[in-house]
Amino acid sequence: MSEHQLTVCPLGGLGEIGLNCMMLSTEETVVVVDCGLIFPDNALFGVDIAIPRFDHILALKHRLKAIVLTHGHEDHIGALPWLLPYINVPVYGSKFTLGLVENKLKEHNLIDYIDLHEVKAHDRVQFGDLFFNFFPVCHSIVDGFALGIETPVGRIIHTGDFKIDRTPLDGHKTDLDGISKFSEQGVTLLLSDSTNVEQDGHALTERDIKGSMRGIFEEAEGRILVTLFSSHIQRMQEIFDLAVETDRKVGISGRSLARNIDLARDLGQLHVSSSTIIEIEDLPYYDDHEVVLLVTGSQGEPLAALSRLSTGEHRQLRIKKGDLVLMSSRSIPGNTKAITRVINRLYKLGAEVLHEQKHGIHASGHAYKEELRTMLETVKPKYFIPVHGEYRHLVKHSRLAVETGVDPEKALVIEDGEPITFLTHGIRVEKVIPVQCTLVDGKGVGDVGQTVIKERQLLAGEGLVIVTIVIDVNTGEILRGPEVTSKGFVFEQQYSHLLEDAKCIILDVFENIPPGQTIKLKERIRSALRRFFRKVLGRDPVVIPLIITLTGNEAQEIDSRCDV
Repeated sequence: MSEHQLTVCPLGGLGEIGLNCMMLSTEETVVVVDCGLIFPDNALFGVDIAIPRFDHILALKHRLKAIVLTHGHEDHIGALPWLLPYINVPVYGSKFTLGLVENKLKEHNLIDYIDLHEVKAHDRVQFGDLFFNFFPVCHSIVDGFALGIETPVGRIIHTGDFKIDRTPLDGHKTDLDGISKFSEQGVTLLLSDSTNVEQDGHALTERDIKGSMRGIFEEAEGRILVTLFSSHIQRMQEIFDLAVETDRKVGISGRSLARNIDLARDLGQLHVSSSTIIEIEDLPYYDDHEVVLLVTGSQGEPLAALSRLSTGEHRQLRIKKGDLVLMSSRSIPGNTKAITRVINRLYKLGAEVLHEQKHGIHASGHAYKEELRTMLETVKPKYFIPVHGEYRHLVKHSRLAVETGVDPEKALVIEDGEPITFLTHGIRVEKVIPVQCTLVDGKGVGDVGQTVIKERQLLAGEGLVIVTIVIDVNTGEILRGPEVTSKGFVFEQQYSHLLEDAKCIILDVFENIPPGQTIKLKERIRSALRRFFRKVLGRDPVVIPLIITLTGNEAQEIDSRCDV
């Protein structure tokens, strides 16, 4: 009889924050934990999102039993619409998580084809020879789970994204007691969130945040505008509660906010009286000190409500002197400049802006170092793999695990595409698999690769020059041109003399190339112009020669049509 084994294969989330996707497989069962996306940095011009590479999942789809979701953030559910059309398996998650997934699937016309299964806290669900137990965790979204997984090679705990709130509001806490009880029989492997391992101590609690905001609400004399992540239902509850306490009404601007508030109210996750919420159109009937506005745009997104307010482009609202803007969210790496621009524009319009770094109005949803230590000491795993973090986070978390008693050789730092197989006795490091993320640009999926990105970077950095020449196919003479068009290279009116010099260079090249050698002519024009532009301007634009061959009669016919 062959030895039992379980392979842990990270497809995203180990080496970056986002793109979370983990595949667990035995000889008879495959389960995918989370299926998230990541938003691209500025170097990926035009790319909308990046999703995990699904080749490895699709290759084993005959054994795939389910997709299990820890919670509803985009970096854990956002890539589902690009995987689900190719597999036929149920998706498991909490009620709120599946509500977010359902909205996403409706947008992609997939809702009628996907089987969604709700799980509740402390449920135990079997997938082949794997048994999943669901433990509630505190995070910056409601209805999140840690996973206790019973496998043929022992027990595994996947924390998902979590924090340990020492004074939780409304029962939003991490079930350390349940995790501890599950761990009593011994845990072979702990996979734990590493995002805030560099932050000493404990994260601020939601009770701390509500206390800070209460003081702000009580002292504010004008309107209060709050922007936050549209999935942070617990924070919204605090804002609604404070609005009631300070006799204010709440207006909402932003589709994602309105949709998630409706979903959370329908599911009993958000408790707010209809009399507390007012329509934006009704704001003129209230004094400024009676109003709170919940708006999208915490990351400086150009089309979100707060950005449009800062530029005066919002159709229904205007910033006025005396407005107080609370930015109750962290800045996602890469968004700092966009957020700063919005803040500066708000100040120009007379608003005051408070943000998380200075005023205690946001608490991270990820555990700080001492909370991570508590999780390690609660579970006491034999092996440890840090997840959900950049490489330095993974390294520092593994060191913390060693401090709590994990054998240094069993605190494993791995990245995406580096599978490890756990055996009844010991482990086996598997061959690395390709996991370079797939880029989504509009309706194109995977058709934008490194070559296209490099070309876009060249175009963005140096610009484009297009050369057009029409040649008589019979005589080899130029019928029209050369015409030189600049796009993102130089301002044509200011540098018209430069473009005229370029035309002379093109004619010189043309005179020295025998008729009919179109390919050679294009290459010579390209190289000659690049040398010229480098020498004169120190720039190296993309040069595209368009050589069109026609007969004289065809050229005349085209000219006559253009005249008409």
